Amino acid sequence: MGGDTSAARTDGRHVRWRGRLTTGGLVGAALLYNSWLLETAVPTRLDPRHSYVSELYAADQATRPLFTAFEFGSAALLVLAALAWRRQGGGPGWWALVGFGAASTADVLLPMDCAPSLEPGCNAVHPLHTVTSGLVHFFLFASMAWLAWWAKHHPEQGGWRTVGRWGLPLTGAAMLAALATVGPLLEHPGWHGVPQRLHLLFVGGWLLLLAYGVHAGGSVRAAHPVRATTAPLLRGGNRFPRGGSGTLPG
Repeated sequence: MGGDTSAARTDGRHVRWRGRLTTGGLVGAALLYNSWLLETAVPTRLDPRHSYVSELYAADQATRPLFTAFEFGSAALLVLAALAWRRQGGGPGWWALVGFGAASTADVLLPMDCAPSLEPGCNAVHPLHTVTSGLVHFFLFASMAWLAWWAKHHPEQGGWRTVGRWGLPLTGAAMLAALATVGPLLEHPGWHGVPQRLHLLFVGGWLLLLAYGVHAGGSVRAAHPVRATTAPLLRGGNRFPRGGSGTLPG
């Protein structure tokens, strides 16, 4: 039993370490993913009501280096966080989050050529950028739906009860907001900037909710590392010697 207990304690430390890494990564990614809030301080020339956030890092925009750095940072933190926690439950959802981070990186590497809201002759449909943006949304909603579903069916894992309660409503709200941004792609521009920025806030809220689930759920697992080693003995029935005290031998 001594070796099992020592291994369980080591595993508990590893869970705590991975939990801190994942929680910090998700919080940082949520903040960087909403770097568009700097529009209030940085002279972008864009009207937030009628422009896509991706116009901030369009190929011909002076703000491209700044907002590209934020996007790369957010994607890197997402991938790091998802890989650190992928084996702790809800595996496919974390792999989808890795895909989300990778697609976000591709989205920045294949930007719009110009900012459609500033240049009337600029086409809002940039083929490669449109494809990468579609992949971003596919992986995002796949991760949201899977992890929200997983959390709803594992309420015993501490903070995952909260993730299960609010995950699906947040997924629905983020999806509706995303659908409301397609006007320019259908040659009906105007006011698409508002729902897109709401969408990004919903995604940031989702990442913070995930961070809470990991923090609280990881604390529960790390606090009870011995359960996995004692459960097989207990399931096997009463194996204590007759007349024993009912406690495991030392």
